[in-house]
Amino acid sequence: MKTTFLKYLSVALASTLKFFGGPIAGVVLKLTWIETAICSAIGMMFSVLVLTYVGGAIQDFIKKRRKTPPKKFSRTNRIAVNIWKRFGIIGIAFLTPPLFTPLFGPILAVAFKVPRASIFLWMSTSAIVWGLAISYIAHKMTFVQEWIK
Repeated sequence: MKTTFLKYLSVALASTLKFFGGPIAGVVLKLTWIETAICSAIGMMFSVLVLTYVGGAIQDFIKKRRKTPPKKFSRTNRIAVNIWKRFGIIGIAFLTPPLFTPLFGPILAVAFKVPRASIFLWMSTSAIVWGLAISYIAHKMTFVQEWIK
């Protein structure tokens, strides 16, 4: 029981920083793909929850500590703004796991002043869909398992 909980916790923690870390950890720890998907989604949503409530304070802290003004037209900023203009919060949410990471996606949504309810709805939908897809691929494709080992 205790070891199973630690496995779940390890997968969730791996997904809080980089979403693909959760499914890889799930394969290594020999969890089923459903367990891996659920734990990965929970890990991402933990990051989303924390950063949605603390995101504004993080931005204010960075602004106060920054010595030089940030670049207005960096490559990452342009990509984020283009996605925001085309798809809104749905695009940001669905590209958070593969592109923005669970750390940058919620902060980006907060920066665009998206209501928290929308952030939670679309980020959780994205986490579940990506969690199921990536976990299934990682568990069913034998070459992925051989590559991880």
